Amino acid sequence: MLRTAFQRRAFHNTSRLFIAEGDAIPNVQLQLKSPGQTITTQDLFKGKKSILFGVPGAFTPGCSKSHLPGYIQHAKELKTKGIDLIACVAVNDAFVMSAWGQQLNAEQDITLLADSKGELAKAMDLSFDASGALGGPRFKRFAAVLDDGKVQRLFIEPDNTSVSISSAENVLKNL
Repeated sequence: MLRTAFQRRAFHNTSRLFIAEGDAIPNVQLQLKSPGQTITTQDLFKGKKSILFGVPGAFTPGCSKSHLPGYIQHAKELKTKGIDLIACVAVNDAFVMSAWGQQLNAEQDITLLADSKGELAKAMDLSFDASGALGGPRFKRFAAVLDDGKVQRLFIEPDNTSVSISSAENVLKNL
């Protein structure tokens, strides 16, 4: 039996549940500067207009040369557009995130968050298998504009790692 194009496209064995505009950010506990210093996403983003951007890993070339530095460079401009909080999350431990922030002088403008077990990445369905290069699952590169913890705008890199759609410059243009 020959299936129509619609029937072929409609069949899939797994559904994609990417977080979408209008969704609340999943409530997950993340680490700040140490494993003992934690905050839930609900508490962090409550009552604020925020940008949360995710990177595959601290100290990786794209993350260190353009993604995080772009948000540092444009932090003041983003805040004049009504952004209260800019946060960066990665599947790394708190010590790595803290050291990375110190190295790039990010801590004044950017809140660095460690998703050490990848729980937020999984809950947002924004993880990908980077075991060949980074040892395990990591965040797809993305940026989200949040209002009181709800996604207003979402920018996900289609190839997981480029820095264009989720860049500070692109987010700024779309505010």
